[in-house]
Amino acid sequence: MSLYFNVFFFPFWIVTCVVMLELKFSHLDNIYRFVVITVYVVMSGVEVVRLYLGYLGNLQERVPEVAGFWLLTLVLQLPLIVFLLATNKALPSPLERSVHFVLLTFLLFEAVSGYFALRRMTHHQIMKFHLQQFDDIFDIGHAVTDGYQPMA
Repeated sequence: MSLYFNVFFFPFWIVTCVVMLELKFSHLDNIYRFVVITVYVVMSGVEVVRLYLGYLGNLQERVPEVAGFWLLTLVLQLPLIVFLLATNKALPSPLERSVHFVLLTFLLFEAVSGYFALRRMTHHQIMKFHLQQFDDIFDIGHAVTDGYQPMA
């Protein structure tokens, strides 16, 4: 459910970040101009891919897509949003802090629920694989007995 709300929250987050960056850009140090722009560009691109993988993996029950969604959440999005919340040299406004905090809440909830969903999905896929092997063995047994003709 949080993935659904995150899809609708993302455009609001990106518009807020761009507007606030435009307002404070002249007040930032040169190094933080580069860092903040880089972080926003990386986060925006990764967020689009992450949300796509989350939806695709969830709707089609595909383990690789859900695993990619979960890894992008843990490895890229969480550290970057924590950086944006923790640094004061980027001159975050209260609006930026609140929007980043909402995104952080979504990310934390999605990381925890994504772990359990991924775990449950892999167990389900393992069970389907074992049942399919059993079904294949059963079909082979019928094929052998159907062709049997006694001599006499």
